[in-house]
Amino acid sequence: MSDVPQDATGWRRAVLLLPRLRIQNANAISSPMTWGFPAMTAFLGATTALERRLGPDAGIRFYGVGVVCHGFEPQVTTGGHTRSFRLTRNPILPNGNTAAIVEEGRVHLDVTLVLDVELSGVHAAAKVDAVDERKALAERIAHVVQGMRIAGGSVMPALSGGRRAAPPLLELLAEEGTDDASQQFRRLMRRCLPGFALVARDDLLQARLQALREADVDATPLDAWLDLSRLTFRAHLVKHTKADGSVDERVEWRTDSRDGWLVPIPLGFAGLSALHEPGTVAGARDATTPLRFVEGVYGIGQWISPHRLRRFEDLFWSADYDEALNLYRCSNGFKPSPSAVPSTAVSES
Repeated sequence: MSDVPQDATGWRRAVLLLPRLRIQNANAISSPMTWGFPAMTAFLGATTALERRLGPDAGIRFYGVGVVCHGFEPQVTTGGHTRSFRLTRNPILPNGNTAAIVEEGRVHLDVTLVLDVELSGVHAAAKVDAVDERKALAERIAHVVQGMRIAGGSVMPALSGGRRAAPPLLELLAEEGTDDASQQFRRLMRRCLPGFALVARDDLLQARLQALREADVDATPLDAWLDLSRLTFRAHLVKHTKADGSVDERVEWRTDSRDGWLVPIPLGFAGLSALHEPGTVAGARDATTPLRFVEGVYGIGQWISPHRLRRFEDLFWSADYDEALNLYRCSNGFKPSPSAVPSTAVSES
């Protein structure tokens, strides 16, 4: 790998790979309108918690995270078409009455986390002896992660097929745009196979909204979001000419084509009120942090195999704040290749 330029502050960009984390009983209800894979806010929150546990003396900063899912096991009933969560019965109340059951969705996950980080000091050196320092730091981080909760779930011992999973990897990124960078990215993505990475497809949501408004000018972003989130069946009249010249007509139900494995996802929060001073809102859990009332923000995501990605920006998610819009959301830099873009807006998902 080629030497990586060092900025004026002595920090260098690197990537941290935490392979095959087994997370038990993660939260499967990520928003009031979606369920399934945990929201990206949960994984970004885990990186923030990890950075705080390591402390400023660790010489590492976290900026983003990519998630590759290898296994997804929702804790739901399996009989029939209707699914319901497997709920726990809580202990009885002090007065002997039965406690109410609060629905909690849980899922067991097998994921690989790819973190966008920066290193300083000896960890950021390009010398051979710094490799051991980065290896030691990666092992320390993996040990800390084992004692954390991710998306509300417990991190279990790292086993894969009865054997110990691959060790964590922390290495400097090659200079962007070079052949070394492309080779490095492909090599790391091969370590994430088989699996699927979650990326944002805001472009498909905008295209579907435009297509809906061509038929109905009153169509809203919610209509486009719901249209992409469902499987749509349409009746098609099929005519077949028999040998005697008669025409046989029948109706076939067909599913609208979808451009990939698309899913509705929560992306963050939009502010509903002004920012209140700490301690001025009754009942707040934190009396030292400013508080703002918010509502959920939603978008469309796509599960895609890591080997189809082209750069780390396609994989990484980061937390962004738009002060003008009071918008707190997770952003992803995925850009589809020209060959993957549908030819018509109507067929985009």
